[in-house]
Amino acid sequence: MSFIKRFTSSSIITRSILLVSLVSFFNDIGSEMLYPVMPVFLRSIGFSVLLIGLLEGFAEATAGISKGYFGNLSDKAGRRVPFVRFGYLLSALSKPMMAAFTWVWWIFLARTTDRLGKGIRTSARDALLSDETTPENKGRVFGFHRAFDTLGAAIGPMLALLYLYFRPGEYKLLFVLAFLPGLVSVFITLFLHDKTRENRASISRPGFFSFLSYRHRAPLPYKMLVGGLLAFTLFNSSDAFLLLGLKEQGISDTAMIGYYIFYNLVYAMVAYPIGILADRLGLYKTLIAGLLVFSLVYTGMGFAAGFWIFGVLFMLYGIYAAATEGVSKALITNISRKEDTATALGFYNALSSLFTMLASTLAGLIWYNFGSAAMFIFSGAGVLITAAYLSWARLKVQITDNR
Repeated sequence: MSFIKRFTSSSIITRSILLVSLVSFFNDIGSEMLYPVMPVFLRSIGFSVLLIGLLEGFAEATAGISKGYFGNLSDKAGRRVPFVRFGYLLSALSKPMMAAFTWVWWIFLARTTDRLGKGIRTSARDALLSDETTPENKGRVFGFHRAFDTLGAAIGPMLALLYLYFRPGEYKLLFVLAFLPGLVSVFITLFLHDKTRENRASISRPGFFSFLSYRHRAPLPYKMLVGGLLAFTLFNSSDAFLLLGLKEQGISDTAMIGYYIFYNLVYAMVAYPIGILADRLGLYKTLIAGLLVFSLVYTGMGFAAGFWIFGVLFMLYGIYAAATEGVSKALITNISRKEDTATALGFYNALSSLFTMLASTLAGLIWYNFGSAAMFIFSGAGVLITAAYLSWARLKVQITDNR
């Protein structure tokens, strides 16, 4: 680990920030190796489209609610690392589980185990990143983490395509291979250590939905920010709709996955620079600018046709993601009280996961009844209104960008 000491000589990117980023990098390689093949694999073992929908909905609901509970528990316990470590361990174990048996209940268990692992670790991990830096450098730190995370998300599908080129249709072995980078991520968590924190072992565990009570004691700027972010989530359907939009225009499966990889590469390359820029120009301003880019992309998808136009739109989509995902977490941690960091993140993460399911359902209904162009334009217009609301909210409560 001597290279870590050399790399973290900067006071901004600490040893823990780099380790957490590496953990996310290797975990996402394994997870995203399975992203292109998961629906095909499930169909090959007899899952109907309806059953796949039920599986994904149940798994995402599990992840959403658990993000809130375990974020709150992390604050109550005064610990971060155990949640990070156990969460990544569960996600790693879920991958070979998928290949072991094809019983419906077993597949539900394996997929839910993966999403539960995500729910356990997410809020505590982001709170750990927040604990490691100052308000003035949050954009850079979260951007650095997102860059590593998303680079793994780009490498994973590349490895999957390479594997399937040589072994077409052999999905089960791919699930076993995806376990290996997940195992590396778990190994790296062994080098993480909590900062010295107040001992809260005597405090009783919170109720499973007690994180929802945070809305009563949350600061007004947090309420207004999260209200806007949740409104955005309601218009931000699954990325699968963007890929389906490509398919509708006659783009091949290989090219479709290529666009997805391209988007992740752009995201990975610009996340850190945009994080630095956000610290200088303002986190809130950067977030709003990112939403405007999203609105442009989705509106453009309603009219676009042509290889190069789609390339430009997916490039802009990577820029949007870099300007919003890490930046929104940085803003939440700056606005919330330090002792409530994981709870504040968990409250938002939980509701965001549930709103994402609603958004995909709404998008599907609009697409089915009025066509894809109507769905994309509806989302673009809705996010434009959300950006206007957040601009108003920032001025209304005089929210500062970095404190």
